[in-house]
Amino acid sequence: MGADQNIDLRMMAASALDWWRDAGVDASIDEAPRDWLAPVEPPRPVARTEAVAEIAAPLPATLAAFEAWRMGPDAPEASWPGRPVAAQGRSSADIMVMVDLPEREDADAGVLLSGAAGRLFDRMLAAIGRDRESIYLVPLCASRPPAGRVSPEIEDRLNEIARHHVMLAAPKRLLLLGNAPSRALLGADALRCRGRLHVINLSGGNNGADNNVVHPQAVASFHPRFLLERPAAKAEAWKDLQMLIGGLNK
Repeated sequence: MGADQNIDLRMMAASALDWWRDAGVDASIDEAPRDWLAPVEPPRPVARTEAVAEIAAPLPATLAAFEAWRMGPDAPEASWPGRPVAAQGRSSADIMVMVDLPEREDADAGVLLSGAAGRLFDRMLAAIGRDRESIYLVPLCASRPPAGRVSPEIEDRLNEIARHHVMLAAPKRLLLLGNAPSRALLGADALRCRGRLHVINLSGGNNGADNNVVHPQAVASFHPRFLLERPAAKAEAWKDLQMLIGGLNK
């Protein structure tokens, strides 16, 4: 009759399904009838429980008590594997040196900077007429983290503890070796903070109004492990050491 009567219903059905699939329909229609034009009820708000921030206990008020607490079960790193390494040297020294964390071999040796980085550190001290007995050597992180670096989750608490440690020890000068100590006390990486003395305000923003608080001067420099990897930076590290002792005895 002028038209093709050979219609393939299966091809028509398949074509229709392909069209719906291309349009984004990826699920079967419900068996029960639905009013697709009815207004959609807005979702009910989910009740949220505000997290209560854990209030940390006050830090010990004396250096001896603080050092004992730092090695005890209430320290932030107490649950980590490995043995913590305590601060070393003379706590009343005029120079305090802060590193980020113990080296891999330090826990077994029981001292900070016990390996190759430590031997370089000893030579650095000797170059300015010092040794480990004439400084106060402290770690920002008493135990070595499982990942080998300080995680952001604990960094703020460790920074707070580091500032408290400096306030109790009250050194005249502070040598910050590496990025983590520099961020903790100066708020930026060592490379950005190098080249000048920084006065650390430990009075909680009182602009030095508290006469009982000592505000040490800090020098940021490279960690000895970095200098082992990049010996060319030793010349810059030497400048930092000269700045550290410059005018110290005045």
